Amino acid sequence: MGKNRKQVLQRQKASLEQALLKRLAFLSEKGVAAPKIEKDTLVKKHRAAVKAVNNRLKSLADVEKRFEDAAKAKAGRAAAAAGKEKDAGKPGKPEKPKKGGEGGKEKKAKPEKKAAGPGPADGAKAPAKD
Repeated sequence: MGKNRKQVLQRQKASLEQALLKRLAFLSEKGVAAPKIEKDTLVKKHRAAVKAVNNRLKSLADVEKRFEDAAKAKAGRAAAAAGKEKDAGKPGKPEKPKKGGEGGKEKKAKPEKKAAGPGPADGAKAPAKD
């Protein structure tokens, strides 16, 4: 997402809320009853648009939070790796040999297949036995 997306959404929300308030003021000046105001199509439209922008802002905040969490985790892993490198240079415990390395069992060699017995030299099929 672009870096100005959040600002754009906040401006849209402010303008939509202003339009909603303007419409509500107009209807109240006209003397329209509250149940009729709730059924007004423009009021419904403005409220739905405000709700949609709020949902977009919420999803944008979720994405930003996920990025921050990933950055913190990455920094934590880097710090842990740096700590391991420092510990590796210090005298202390000898390193344990890894399993499956040079000292492990050797694999057995597979037996070779026997060559096929004498057959027809020209590639013709051998006569079938009855």
